[in-house]
Amino acid sequence: MVRISNMLGIVSLCFLLGSEFCIAARQELIVTTIKQDPYTMSKGSQLEGYCMDLLTELAKKLGFKYKVHLVKDGSYGRQDESGNWNGMIGEVVRGEADLAVAPLTLTAAREKAVGMTKPYMQTGISILLRKDIVSEEAGFFDFLSPFSGETWFGILIAYFVTAVCICIVGRLSPCEWSEPETEPNRFTLLHSLWYAVGALTLQGAGPHPKAVSGRVISCTWWLFAVVLLACYFSSLNSSQGSDSAPLMIKGFEDLANQEVMEYGTLAGSSTLAFFKNSNNPSYRRIYEHMERRKSFVTSMDEGVQRAKEGNYAFIGESVSLDLAVARHCELVRAHEVIGMRGYSIVTPLGSPMLKNLSVAILQLSEAGELAYLRTKWWASSCIPDSAKASSLRAHGMKGIFLVLAIGLGIGVLLSLFELTSKSRSTAGEQKKSCCTVLTQELSQRLRMTNTKGDQETSDKNKA
Repeated sequence: MVRISNMLGIVSLCFLLGSEFCIAARQELIVTTIKQDPYTMSKGSQLEGYCMDLLTELAKKLGFKYKVHLVKDGSYGRQDESGNWNGMIGEVVRGEADLAVAPLTLTAAREKAVGMTKPYMQTGISILLRKDIVSEEAGFFDFLSPFSGETWFGILIAYFVTAVCICIVGRLSPCEWSEPETEPNRFTLLHSLWYAVGALTLQGAGPHPKAVSGRVISCTWWLFAVVLLACYFSSLNSSQGSDSAPLMIKGFEDLANQEVMEYGTLAGSSTLAFFKNSNNPSYRRIYEHMERRKSFVTSMDEGVQRAKEGNYAFIGESVSLDLAVARHCELVRAHEVIGMRGYSIVTPLGSPMLKNLSVAILQLSEAGELAYLRTKWWASSCIPDSAKASSLRAHGMKGIFLVLAIGLGIGVLLSLFELTSKSRSTAGEQKKSCCTVLTQELSQRLRMTNTKGDQETSDKNKA
C-alpha cells in the first residue's frame, strides 16, 4: 500500500506541475488483465489485442509507463458473502495492481469498491442465431432483389434501344417496307415496343420481321430475354431459399413468443441476472423458459457452437456476439440490443488518475481512435450474401449485354446494306446516281408519316 500511496502522490504532482516533472519522477504502473479474444491475447511472449492497443494509446497521452500481468485467479471480479473481491477487481482493491484494463462491466457494486472510468466501449444483450434457420420480413419489392438497381436500369435501356432498332430496321429494309409511297409501315415505334415486351414474356407479338436484318435483331433480343429470365429466376430462388423457415426472430419479444427454437445464456452470468431481476413480462418469460429447460451453457464457445449447430439461439453480450459473427460466417446477430452497459478501466478508489483517464478515453473516442480499434480487432472476412450475388450478376450479365449490342449493330448495318442494294438497282434502271436514289429513299423512309398518308390528307383538304 505504501508503493501505491507514493505512486498516487507522484501522479498527482504530475498533473499539478506538468509533464517535465512526470518524465523525471514517474514509476511503472502495474496493470492487470485477463485473456479474452480479442481484448487480450498471447503472441509469443507478448500480449496483444484491443485492450493492449488502448493501453498503449492512453500511456502516450498521459505519459506513464506500465507493466502488464495476467490476473492470478482468472476472474473478472466478484464480491463474496464476506464482502471480499476476487479477480482483477480484488487485485486493484488490495493494491496488487494500479489499473485493470479488460472488458470489465461498469456496475453499481464495483463502483462502490473501485474507481471506474468513462466507458471505452458500449455493449448490451442480444441474440446469436444461424442465418439459414431464421427468415427476415418480406418486403413489398423483394421481387426486384435478384438484380441490382444498375442492372435493372441497364435492362430498361436495352429494351428501349432494341425497340428503336426494330423500328429503324422496319423502315430501312426494303423487305419490310417495299413501297413507302403506298404501304403503311408495320413496325411503328409503339408496335416495336410491344414486340420487344412480347419476347420478354416468351409469347411473341406479330407481325414478325421478314428481312434478314430484322430477324437478326429479333433472334438476338430473344436470346437476351431467355438468358435474362434464367438469371432472374435462378437468383430469385437462391434469395428466397430460406423463406420456408417458420421463424421470424427480430428481437426478444419474438423469441419469448415462440416455442420452436431453444435458447439460453451463460450460467451464472450478468446476462442471466438481468433477465432474472427484470420486471418486463417478456424478459421474465425468457428467464422462466431457460430455468425450466435448463438451456444454459458453461462458456461462450459452447454457446457459439450450439448456435452453429442450429435450432438454438444464444443470448449474450452484443460485442462478444459481433466477434462470433465475424469469425463464423453462418451466424448472425439480431438487431435488437437491450440492457446497455459499458466497459471501463478500473483504478483504486479515489485515484487522481481516474479523471485524466476518463478525459483521455473521451478524446480517443472523439478522434475516432476507439472506432478504429473496434474495426481492427472485430474485422470480418465474411462476404455479405448480397455482395456475392451482385458480383456474380454483374459478371454474368455483362456478356449478354455485349451480345445484344453486337446483334443490334449487325441488324442495323444489314438493313442499310439491303437499302443500298435496292437503291443501286433502282439507280441502274432510272439512270440516276446511286447516292441520289439512296438519299431520296432515306428521306422518304425516315419520315414520321408515310407518303400515302400525306397524299390522302392533301386530297381531303382540297375536296
